[in-house]
This record gives sequence, C-alpha cells and structure tokens, in this order.
Amino acid sequence: MKKLTFLPLLLAVLFINVCSAQKTKHTFTLGDSAFLLDGKPLQIISGEMHCTRIPRAYWRARMKMAKAMGLNTIGTYVFWNAQEPEPGKFDFSGNNDIAEFIRIAKEEGLWVVLRPSPYVCAEWEFGGYPWWLLKDKNMKVRSQDPNFLKAYREYIMQLGKQIAPLLVAHGGNVLMVQIENEYGSYSNDKVYLDINRKIFREAGLDGLLFTCDGPEEMHDGYLPGYLPAVNGLDDPKQVKELINKYHDGKGPYYISEWYPGWFDSWGKEHQGSVADSDAKKLDEVLSAGLSINMYMFHGGTTRGFMNGANMSSHDPYSPQTSSYDYDAPLNESGNPTAKFYKFRAVIEKHLPAGEHLPPVPDTAKTIAIKNIDLKESAPLFANLGSPVIEQHPMSFEDLNQGYGFVLYTTTLKNAAKGLLKIKELRDYATVYLNGKRISILDRRLKQDSLQIEADKPNSVLGILVENNGRINYGPYLTDNRQGITDKVTLDGAELTGWIMFKFPFSNLSGLKFNTVNPAATAPNGPAVYKGTFKLTATGDTYLDMHGFGKGFVFLNGRNLGKYWYIGPQQTLYIPAGWLNKGKNEIEIFDELNNGHQHISALDHPVLNEVVKE
Repeated sequence: MKKLTFLPLLLAVLFINVCSAQKTKHTFTLGDSAFLLDGKPLQIISGEMHCTRIPRAYWRARMKMAKAMGLNTIGTYVFWNAQEPEPGKFDFSGNNDIAEFIRIAKEEGLWVVLRPSPYVCAEWEFGGYPWWLLKDKNMKVRSQDPNFLKAYREYIMQLGKQIAPLLVAHGGNVLMVQIENEYGSYSNDKVYLDINRKIFREAGLDGLLFTCDGPEEMHDGYLPGYLPAVNGLDDPKQVKELINKYHDGKGPYYISEWYPGWFDSWGKEHQGSVADSDAKKLDEVLSAGLSINMYMFHGGTTRGFMNGANMSSHDPYSPQTSSYDYDAPLNESGNPTAKFYKFRAVIEKHLPAGEHLPPVPDTAKTIAIKNIDLKESAPLFANLGSPVIEQHPMSFEDLNQGYGFVLYTTTLKNAAKGLLKIKELRDYATVYLNGKRISILDRRLKQDSLQIEADKPNSVLGILVENNGRINYGPYLTDNRQGITDKVTLDGAELTGWIMFKFPFSNLSGLKFNTVNPAATAPNGPAVYKGTFKLTATGDTYLDMHGFGKGFVFLNGRNLGKYWYIGPQQTLYIPAGWLNKGKNEIEIFDELNNGHQHISALDHPVLNEVVKE
C-alpha cells in the first residue's frame, strides 16, 4: 500500500518540477558592451522569420533549420492588419497565432526578439497598418493623432495579452521588444516615440525595449534612455561608434537588420547578394562580439493581397512580388541554399569549444504536375453583383473595401472624343469602352490618361481598378487610399453618374461558372478559370504562370498570391501541406489574357525572368 501511495506523489513532484522548469524566469539586461542573460554575456545570432508568411504547419521545421545553421534567436515582426482585419475583431488564430509561434521557438531552443510595432514596413501592405484606418480621410498614422492612437492602443492592449506572458522575465523566451520601426526615416517626434513606450508598458510589455534605425536616421528615430539598434550597417567599428554616440558611450551593439539578400519588385530584375561576401562580413561581425539579426533568414511568401509597394519623391510607385524569397539562406520553400551552408560554417567557428551544430534536416520533396484542365470559367462582367451608385467615383475605403478590384462604369450620353484622365489612380486600371478593352493604365509607369473616341451616344465607359499594394515605406505612407481617389475627366470636363461594382475577392464563392470551353470567353474579358486535378502523392510544387497575364490564384480555398507576366516571379509556390491526396481545386483570375484551358506546376521556382512590356 505504501508503494502505491508513493507513486502518485512521485509523479506529482516530477510534474511540478517540469512545469517549474518550463517557466524558469531569466534576467536579460544591458551590459556596457554585451547583452547579459542571467548576468552572463549573450551574443544574439538571430534570423528574421514572419509567422504570417510561413504556413503554420511548417513553423517548427523552419526553426529546426535555424538551429542547424547556428542561430540562437528568431527576430519577427507582427502584422497589425493580419491580426485586426476589421475594427475590434482580432484574429490570433491559424497563421496569425504569434504566441504559438513564440512557444514553438522556445521548444526548439530559440530566443525571440519581437518587433510588434504597428508599423513594420516589411514589404507588407500599408506597412502593416489596417486599411480601415484610411476610412477616416483626416487620420494620420505614425503621429499624435488621437484617433490613430486610440486604435493603436486598443490593438497593443490585445496583443499584450498574447505576448506579455512570454517575455523572458515571466518565464518565456522573448528577450526584448522593439518600439516603432525605423521611425527616423519618417519623422523625429520624440513625444510620439515616448507615447509608444507608454502604450507598450501599459500593455504589460515590461521587459527590455529598443529602437532601430538606419545609421543616417538614428538621431531622429532613437528614444533617449533606450537601446538604439542599427539597420544596414555591418562595419563593427562604425556600429560601435554610432551606438556609443546615442547610448551614453556604451553598448550593447546590435545590428537589428543585416541584409544577406533583398526583396523583388514587379518588372525589375531579381535581387540578391553574394554568399561569399556575406559570409566574410558575418565572420567579421561575430568576431567583433556584436549581436546581429539577418533580415531575412527565411522570407517565405506574401500571400493574398498583402504585398506592399515603395514610392518616393524621386522614384515611381513600385509594388513588390508575392514571393518573398529574398535570396535568403533558407529559400522561399524552406530549403537551405549555398548561402545557408556558408553561414553555418562561419557560425560553427564561433561556437564554444566542444559544441557542435545539429545536422541539417532533409530538404522537402518536390513534384511537378502536368496539364491541369481548366474546364470552367466565370467572366467577371457576368458576375457584377449589386452596384453602388454615386455622382462621383468613390475610393475603395469609401466603398468599405480594403483589397481586390472595383469596376467603375458611367455612360457617355453624347458621342465623345478627347483625353480621358483619371486623377490620382491607385494603382492599375484596364479601361473598356462598350465592353472592349481599349487601354491599360499603370501607376508604376505614371500612366493616368489616354485618348478615347466614342462614335455613338450612350457608350459605356468601364474602368476596372486594382489595388496593387499600398505603400509601406516613406513619406507617402499617409497618402494610401485606393481606387479612383479623385475624379475622371474627358476633354477637361468631369464625368459623373458612376455605377460601381465591388470585387474584394476575399473568397470566390458566389461566382457563376460556365461549364463550357473557357476559350469561348469574350475577348478582352477578365475571368476566373477553374479546374480540378487528382494526386496520389503530394510535395512542394510551383505553379507555372507562363502564358497568363495578371491576377491571383486560389488553391483549395487559399489565396496563393499574385502573378504578373512582367516578372521576375513566374511561379507561385504551393507547399505540400496545402495539396490533398485525391481531389484538388484551382481557380485563377486573369484580368489581361483569355481562353486558358490548361496550367501546369513545376518542381522548381522561376523567380528571375523579367519580360519587357
């Protein structure tokens, strides 16, 4: 009997000890030259990954790869517009479950540097801000605007509930938290920066806070009394001098964004970096004792309509691709590159004596899929839905729509001839006269007008406008409304009497498909093409978009992202976990090309093919 009584007691003690070990609290502080974890120096060797860009089922696999390359920390943004898609409706589930992402990192032996600032940049739509902020025409983000701060505070309060218990001081693995993000590249309001700090503290983020900026912008972006980290500078001597200047003559020294790669933009050459040069620089930084976060270690994919865009006073609007491969050490599909192995060799040199890195996990299986038949089509103009009628064209935001497309139509009562001009077009338009496409207007190319000639009275003008990605960086961040945001004139006279049809394409339910040969689709008509295919085995694959024009793809109900014939991205990555053994359904929207009957998938990506327009 005594033995039977003792066993449950022993199990209870073991359970308590395990739980206690899992909740071990640490101290993480700033030394004069290094970070101190429980009083001992910690050199952060970090790589950036974003949970929203990686299928949830693959989070752990990507982290095992991070450990195998030698990383001890994951850096990650949190995207406000993913976590609060509608005002007051928060989503911390699925791919937005940042708390679970952090917990998995802990289980894999990784620390986390968290960057939850409502502004992230990150080549992400509107820099992470939710589109619905723009419904208030007068609201100014990244400012002391009370309406902005109210929405900001409510979001951080909710986020704090998710992440505050995961801070290192509470037994978690979050070492420190960044407030704002490269603010010096935008403005210099120290009062606003301190409001950020106060909101974070109110949300329970009571650990170490830091800011990050480029070297030229640090003066404007740092918050006195808090650690300034630097982006884009990797000369150890210069890094130390810069941080000393703004941090009372001492460190620690943290390169918060080091770029072993770069992002791609539509119509421009594929970007990247030289692995040997990057490895040499990494060795120099680690040898100097600096901490570093490589942006990106693994980029993943910007799914749906979440790509951002760049624009400045001297550079035209430039939207980014769905692929966020970034030429990173771990490629878009999570497989190690030559850069990965060169970085692994460098990091292994800096391990304490007797320590070794774990073996590199196996790479993912890839498959090709041939000749998927597209047997149904849904012409867009046959699926118009209920209209919104106003005298003047309305922006996406005034139509209560964040993403996708809007068709603007009006009737030209008299025969007309002259210059049609769309003032402040955002961002891409196909123009129709009596159902026939007559032009394409592209904000990238500063196109907003064309000559038209309507021979007959009562001709119908149609303008299909696409949100190609809101600006995510720079001074134009606050000027981000979409659609026709001003007016349309013909030969100088404003056109009125607009009938507008909304196509948010959050899903494709409700479309009416023709079960006929898709080649019968009317010329110049945008349409969704649908097909099914069966698989006996799954694997990573890459949808081959050659021959298609511009649009997006749904697979088994998931939006895979955008494609555009101009490249450089010519494939869309499909993770094995999103394919079914058995039946699969594919739906492809194309606004430019017609008559699609087949599509295939390759066993490799094509990310470096630009087509001249």
